[in-house]
Amino acid sequence: MAQVTVTIDGKAYRMACDEGQEDHLVELATQFDRYVSHLKRQFGEIGDLRITVMAGIMVMDEMAEMNRRIQALEAEVGELRQGSHGILAAAAQQEDAVTDALGELAERLNAISRKLNGRPAPATAEN
Repeated sequence: MAQVTVTIDGKAYRMACDEGQEDHLVELATQFDRYVSHLKRQFGEIGDLRITVMAGIMVMDEMAEMNRRIQALEAEVGELRQGSHGILAAAAQQEDAVTDALGELAERLNAISRKLNGRPAPATAEN
């Protein structure tokens, strides 16, 4: 385990973290310290514990808002995916229709070409 010292509200705290996570932990502590500093400027000296609890609640409120946004975006992505399946199915149907129409057109052009060249139609199972 790695250890790192972070500073929150002017006080140093020694913390353990996984190897390679030191910079991340320092950044998190720095962000949290910004909340604490903001609250101290806004409310003055109302006690370290109270400031820390208020900062924690602010962080949780932001996290809850982010979770709401994520859920809304996930729902929107789901709707878009469902819509795209419908669009893809319609496109596949159109592609099949175009393929069928092109096949029929090719047969008709071949028949016209045979007539113009005076050749009889090729024998098929139906004839």
